[in-house]
Formats: sequence, structure tokens, C-alpha cells
Amino acid sequence: EVQLVESGGGLVQPGGSLRLSCTASGFTFSSNSMRWVRQAPGKGLQWVSTISGGGGATSYLESVKGRFTISRDNAKNTLYLQMNSLKPEDTAVYYCAKLGLPPSGQGTQVTVSS
Repeated sequence: EVQLVESGGGLVQPGGSLRLSCTASGFTFSSNSMRWVRQAPGKGLQWVSTISGGGGATSYLESVKGRFTISRDNAKNTLYLQMNSLKPEDTAVYYCAKLGLPPSGQGTQVTVSS
């Protein structure tokens, strides 16, 4: 059974930083591309970033390029999202997911507000 547990969210002021983590189990983590998606209040899911199984290829939503960095530690079965220069419009519940599948975890809330 695929299990994904997100953590690291919180309340941060504009311009601040957070590092999200996603611990995976139930599948061969290193063989799967992974992604982060988010859902802002009252809106649908929005793709944020994707990373290949080996970590060598990444892609980002245009609005987060240069501010967010996706990475992974396959030895720890953990996916990360480093978020810098956060903006109020980044406020959302953030989920990790296997590429091609919908999110299955509880997500982690990120709130950017002064």
C-alpha cells in the first residue's frame, strides 16, 4: 500500500522560508518520479514541481521557479520541497504524490501571512 506522509508546513511571513518533507513507503521510491501539488482555499489542485526517480531532472510551475527547490533522498525514501521568498499566493495545502496518481496523504498546510 502506497503511503505518503507530508510534514513541515506552518505559518510564515511573506519573504520567509519553509522546507516540506514527504516520507514514502509501500513502493520502490527510487524508481518513481514524484511531484508536489497544492490546493489553495476554494480552488482545485495545482501542480507545483516534479522530480525524476534519480533526482537528475526537475520541473517547476512558472510562478515558483527560482523560489522553490524540489529534491529527494532515496536512501531515506523522502521527498523535499524547499520554499523560499514565500508569497501570500503560495498559501495552500501541499501534497506529494507519485507521478500519474492523485495525492493520497493528508497534506501539510502552508500559510503565508503577515
